[in-house]
This record gives sequence, structure tokens and C-alpha cells, in this order.
Amino acid sequence: MPDPLDLSGRVVLVTGGAKGVGRGITERFLAAGAQVLVCGRSTPEVLPSAAGRTARFVAGDVREPEQVQAIIDEAVVAFGRLDVLVNNAGGAPPADTATVSPRFSAAIIGLNLVAPLVCSQFANAVMQRQDDGGAIINIASVSGARPSPGTAAYGAAKAGLLNLTTTMAVEFAPRVRVNAITAGLIRTEQSHLHYGDEAGIARVAATIPMGRLAEPTDIGDACLFLASPLAAYMTGANLLLHGGGERPAFLDAADPTGG
Repeated sequence: MPDPLDLSGRVVLVTGGAKGVGRGITERFLAAGAQVLVCGRSTPEVLPSAAGRTARFVAGDVREPEQVQAIIDEAVVAFGRLDVLVNNAGGAPPADTATVSPRFSAAIIGLNLVAPLVCSQFANAVMQRQDDGGAIINIASVSGARPSPGTAAYGAAKAGLLNLTTTMAVEFAPRVRVNAITAGLIRTEQSHLHYGDEAGIARVAATIPMGRLAEPTDIGDACLFLASPLAAYMTGANLLLHGGGERPAFLDAADPTGG
């Protein structure tokens, strides 16, 4: 039987796919045989590569619909089709909820919620014309499922992304599958912005049942599964990938022995 995780001949677009989590996702798809297009606002110094293949880069801002259309067009012109879209581009710097400006919040919501919607619309238009359709994967976050102090707009946008996933799954079916990955804490080149130095990162990792932060390739593995025939009946699903979640704070505060 053919390997269901062999994506040779498939074309994948990973937004923000040249660094951080996106790079790990891109490398996994390249290793699986896919042709991968990555986009971003600036050209990366080194493009992701694996198994003798290198990702193709196209400059573009996913917050601008005209540029999104150009990115999708580039994929179709270069490879003749588009099989998988991974809406990975996103993020937010820390900001105090009580004082953050409306303009900042709107920009964060635009990047983390509106942009995935627009990218999905253009990708779906291509996939619906293909006999075997396609798959869209939204990279969500635990910040959308629990309080998100310091990143309120980001958490709200990621919560909206989960709802958007289920809605698009209904509307784009049966030809196009749409799923989400709710990612936990991930170690990237920007981890220090949220967790501090190596000692801080280690303390955070100790709160996770698996004892470590996720690596970008962990997210890539989950994306590979959702894009493969193994997930042929999965749509509208939310795959939790958080290492078991975060240890409830009350467990460290409680003293059930009364001592």
C-alpha cells in the first residue's frame, strides 16, 4: 500500500512559513515530498529545505487581500494547483489590556483572524475546481481557549479562528476540508519575549505535563497528518496539541493534608 504520509506531487502554501513555527511546518511538508510555497513580508536569509527540496518564497502581506490573491496566483502558476493551505502567520507582542490602543488591537485581530479568512477564501476558490479538492489548516492557540493576559486581542482572535474553522468546514465541504490545531506553548526564536531567559523557559516547561515546550516540528507533524489521506474524514475538527495542557494553579496552592 502507498505511504499515506507521502505527499509527493502535492502543493502546499504555508503563510509565514520561513521562520518559527512556520519553518517547522514547511520542513515537514518538504520532507514528505510536497512542493511548498512560503510567504512573508520580507525575504528570509535562508529558505527552509529538507530531503533535497527547498521552499519557494513569494513576498506578500496576508493582511492585504490583493497581495493574498497574488500569492495564491503564484502557487497556481508555479505548480499548477494548490492542495493545502496552512494559515500559520500570526502572533502578537505583549501589551497591557487596560491601555492598549484600538489601532493596535485591530491590527492584531486583522493578522490572526481576518487574514486567515481571506487566505482561505482565495485558496478555496482554487481547491473547489480540483477533482480532489484540498485541505485548509488553521494554526490556533491555547490562548483562544483560556484567559490570555497581556495578549487579549490575540486570544480573542484565536478564539474566533476556531469558530471560523467550523463554519468554513460546513460551507466548503465536501470538496475542501478545514481543520484547526490548537497549539500550546512553543519554543521559537521569540520565546524570550514571553518567557524570559533559559531559566524562565525551563520553569514554564515544568508546568506542562510533557515536561517541555512544543517544537515547531511537532506542529508540522500534526499538519502533515491533517493534510494526508489519514484525515480524509476529518473536517471542522480542533486538534489539541499542548503537551497535556497547563498544570492548574490551585494544585500548587492547595494543602489537602491541612499541614
